[in-house]
Amino acid sequence: MESLEGVLVQIVSGGVTDMGRVRSNNEDSFRIVNALQLFVLSDGMGGEAHGEVASSLAVETIVKYCSQAQDDSGVTLVAESQDNWSEKTKQLQNAVRAANLSIFESAQKHAEQRGMGATVTAAWLNEGKLSIAHVGDSRAYLLRSGSLQQLTDDHSLVAEQVRRGIISRQQAEESEMQSVLLRALGAHTDVEVDVDETAIYSGDVLLLCSDGLTRMVTEPEIAGTLQAETNPSAAAQRLIDLANDNGGLDNITAVVARFQDEPKGWFTWLRRGSAKTD
Repeated sequence: MESLEGVLVQIVSGGVTDMGRVRSNNEDSFRIVNALQLFVLSDGMGGEAHGEVASSLAVETIVKYCSQAQDDSGVTLVAESQDNWSEKTKQLQNAVRAANLSIFESAQKHAEQRGMGATVTAAWLNEGKLSIAHVGDSRAYLLRSGSLQQLTDDHSLVAEQVRRGIISRQQAEESEMQSVLLRALGAHTDVEVDVDETAIYSGDVLLLCSDGLTRMVTEPEIAGTLQAETNPSAAAQRLIDLANDNGGLDNITAVVARFQDEPKGWFTWLRRGSAKTD
């Protein structure tokens, strides 16, 4: 249970990860940590350079850091941050920086991992406020009153070109350069982490997803699916199925959390492959 605007609501969540129709391995990872109300998703990169190792390191490092922060309010904050951010947001930002360093150092120690990297999108709920930390092109969306809002900005070449007015959004969606990232975990010893905070209200639905979903499924289709399917695990599976029906050109991961007024039974989770929930 979480108190939102003085009203107790239940957070029901679920996630699915799938290899897709084309890839021979799954480099996506996710974790749902119910005890912390923490959601983390990472898309690994590197292929033979063990992208799946990078995404797993990202997720596990963030979960460990946030768990320690929960136990010890004096956890070291290693990054500069805005004074008006909550402690949860500051800790989540530093958790992502710690994940970046873990991936970088692992690649330095193991020659076969050179060149691996990962995206990450993490959301941490506390007292009605959602902290978001983000690097790369995995996305966070919020569905509220039927309207789908993207909470994160892609750190990709085509997204930057769209922001600068060089190409249109439609051209970006058709570009062969969609996979070129300007920012990712593991490339350097430090990384710039986008962070933000947003208020959460009863009835909201949170979606974290890898680009294997957003390249295959339109935002109206995503919004319609989240509205039509109230079970988070089933909604995540339907989104995966849509992406596969449309080609499934990449690994696909979706994590859905619904904030609802009244308890409607036990929390539900769906696991596949190496994905974990707690």
